[in-house]
Formats: sequence, structure tokens, C-alpha cells
Amino acid sequence: MIQKIKFLTIAAVIGITAVSCSSDFLDVNPEGLPLEANYYQNEAEAKAGLISVYDMMRKNSGGFENMITMFNAGSDDQLAGGGSSSDGAGIQSFSNYTINTNTIPDSFWSDYYRGIYRANVLLTKLPAVPMDDAVRARFTAETKALRAYYYFNLVRMFKNVPLILTPLGTSEFYGVTQATPEAVYAQIELDLTEAIPDLPGTVTASTDGGRFTKGAAQSVLGKVYLYEGKNALAAAQFQEVNGTPGATNQYGNHLLTNYNDLWVVSNKFNTESILEVSHSSQNSYWGIWGGNADEGNTVNVMAGPRSYVKVDNLAPDLPSGWSFNVFTEDFHTFMQGDPRFDATILDLEALKQAGHADYIGGYQDTGYFLNKFIPRQSDVYSGGGDAVLNYHQNTYAIRLADTYLMEAEALGGTGARAQALLDAVRARVGLAAVPVSLNAIKDERRRELAGEGHRWFDLVRWGDAPTKLASRGFVAGKNEILPIPTRELQGTQLVQNPGYN
Repeated sequence: MIQKIKFLTIAAVIGITAVSCSSDFLDVNPEGLPLEANYYQNEAEAKAGLISVYDMMRKNSGGFENMITMFNAGSDDQLAGGGSSSDGAGIQSFSNYTINTNTIPDSFWSDYYRGIYRANVLLTKLPAVPMDDAVRARFTAETKALRAYYYFNLVRMFKNVPLILTPLGTSEFYGVTQATPEAVYAQIELDLTEAIPDLPGTVTASTDGGRFTKGAAQSVLGKVYLYEGKNALAAAQFQEVNGTPGATNQYGNHLLTNYNDLWVVSNKFNTESILEVSHSSQNSYWGIWGGNADEGNTVNVMAGPRSYVKVDNLAPDLPSGWSFNVFTEDFHTFMQGDPRFDATILDLEALKQAGHADYIGGYQDTGYFLNKFIPRQSDVYSGGGDAVLNYHQNTYAIRLADTYLMEAEALGGTGARAQALLDAVRARVGLAAVPVSLNAIKDERRRELAGEGHRWFDLVRWGDAPTKLASRGFVAGKNEILPIPTRELQGTQLVQNPGYN
């Protein structure tokens, strides 16, 4: 898999930390290591550079400041949770909408720019690397697709971001200005449309799982069009990916028969997965945690209950965790009777009251935990490093049920094809058809994708956030985007987002 080759040479090769507009740069002693000028001499070195670009995909579920738990916390379905109201200033302040330029974690900005910097370096080097032209074309396509994906997350989060397409030196970052969102989206579209023809339709999971495919890039492009309001273009891209609803698509993807199988830790790169973030047990430890070299899934330990005790065999065999992202009472009620309830919600409060298990309730405890990502004792790593940082469950950036529902939305929630797409998602879990509409699609996304980090972005895209999140303190015209971290503003030409000054 793409994560199997790691950082032995990358730090010295492409200056991977020189990406923030601040002066937080890592000084690397190059003695005995290849310098950038002497690197990229062959295909193996180019592949190492490509892997370093892929590595920032880990932001989805790696490190404490990950996309899944952060954006779950800001939604109406989940709370920040954790140990106390001060357990993670970023996630807590986002959940209650007191977030500001000092509490927003820098990494949501700088990590993606780190990935973009690596992509820009590799794109300048690839033309001169002696290698097969077809391999070069694929590497170039993957790099462009990754750069597009990183910019898409940045523009969705911050809206007003710099558009940097060439490697910049340290001093050049201070003169960077923000581009218009339209310019950023145009570049995202260009990168993806140029990448798609040179990407493979399928990959071998055992060797290339996690790498961009044609279908993955088309799915990202469809999602980009959807966010831009280009619904006809979005629907066309999604139709290429989805094929006949409920059947196997042209790339071999189809919905898993059993919804629960999506959350089996060993079921990596399954047929429903379109774009997947890889994690592994690779001796991660506190000294490197969150610094981009650790390979573990941090959502796993964050979602688990605190001081868990299994009393009898009617309770699951769980390790203890940190109690983040507990579900709200409202969501628990919403999910009643849905076949996906047990895969989604672990009701530990009920187990505790019945005497089957015990745990210590954390901050904002409801007793309703995110079962999709709660590990079992069998998932605990017994090798080197720190066990809580070495969970190896992969996470989905995009899966087929997601693209079905996005296509149905792009079709306006009307018509025979939109109905068939909605029906296929419901039929997989044994639910009868309901008349298709935008509201029906919204409800289905809420059930199907619960806890996977999509809900907040959906509410913002639909314009529903001010209503749904009013009780949390959400302010319309402000909280649809995040504040730019203070560190990025100091001594630079960047301008803070409206409402956060």
C-alpha cells in the first residue's frame, strides 16, 4: 500500500516543512542525506516524492487535529466531548462557535499547504526524471489530483486562501496574497480534468491501495462542481462513477451487501471504497504523534469511552478511549428504527444501566458513542510504540453510497435516476423506497454517513447551518468558514476572514 514506504529521505529531499506563511521552518542537517538538487535522479526517488505528497491524506483521521473529529464536533449530530471543556481548544471552540484566530489549530491550514508544497516540488522535478513516459504521466496525474484535493479542503474550510502553484522559498511566503475562491476552484478543476485521463481505472489493493484512480478523481471533481453549484456538471461526473444504481460500476465498485462490513477493520480497500485514507501500526509514539510521520488512526482512540470496563459477555470488548464526538440526544432519536443504528451508535449508557458495562462519562457525555470507529481489544497493537497511537483502521474520504447521494442531490432530488440512487442506498440496509426529494436525500445522508465528517460541510453547502446550528452559537455570514490562524497572519499579506477580526 502507498503508506508502506516512508520518510527516510523525504525531509532532506524536498524541505517538507517549508509550507506555512509563518517562520516555523525545520532546520535539517543534510550530512549524509541527499539534497534536493541531487535528488529525483530515477523513478524510485520520484515515487518517494509522490508518497510524501500522499502522506498528507492522513489529515482525515490522523493526529488529534483531524478532519473527522473536528467537523463532527461542529455539526448538529455530535458534540466535542473529551475530558473537559478545555480538552482541545480548537475542537471545543468549534463545537460551541466561539472559535477564533487564536483557537483554530494551525495545522488545518499548514498541513494542507505542506502537501501542496510537496506537490509543487514534484511537478517541477518530474519532467527531467529518467523514467518511462507512462509512469511519469501517472505520477503527474496523481500529484495534480492530490493538489486539487488539498486545495478543495482548504477553500471549503477557509474560502480565502493563497493559490500557490510553484515551490516558494522561505522569504517568498511573506509576500503571498489570497486568491479569489473562484480562481482556486478553477485551478482545482484544471488539475483534476488534466489528471483524469492518465489515472488507472483500477489498482491492485495489496500493492497500490490508497492511490488515486480515475473514479476517485472523477468523484472529487463531481464534489467540487456540487460545491460550486454546477449541478449538471456534477451529475455528469457522478454518473460516470456510479453507473447503474445498485449494480457494479465500470471500475468494479459496488455497494457492500452488509453495511456493517464497512467498519470491519481488516476490510480495507473494499468494493464500496473510492478514495480511502490508509493507516497502519508502524511504531507510532508520542514523540512523533501529529507530526506527519505517525501512521496510526487517532479517531479510534478519540471516539472510545473513558475508563471502560466490560462486566459480562453482553457488552463489547473495548479498550478505553478519550470520549470525543458523542452523539446528541436529537440524533439518537432520529436514528431510532434505522437498520444502521447499531453500526453507528454504541449506546453505553444503556449497557451501564443494565449492569453489563461501566465507564466514566466525559465532558458532554450522552452515553452515545461513535461505533463506526470505536476499536475492539483485538485491534490494540502489541508491538513497539504507544498502543493508543497505533490503531490501523482506514477511513473513507469518499465511498460509493456518498457519490450516489451526491448525484441524486445534483439532479435536484427529482426524476427516475435520482429515485433509483436513493432507493439503492436504502435497499442495501433493507429499507423500503421513499419518494425522492432534496429533504429525503438530506435525511439519508445524515443516516448513511453519520460520524464520517461530512455533516457540517453538508449543512453549510445546503444553507441549513444557521438554522440547524443556531443553538450552538453559529453566526450566519461568519461561521460558514473558519478563521485564519494568527500565526499565518503575522508579518504576511494575508487578510483575516470576515467576522474574526
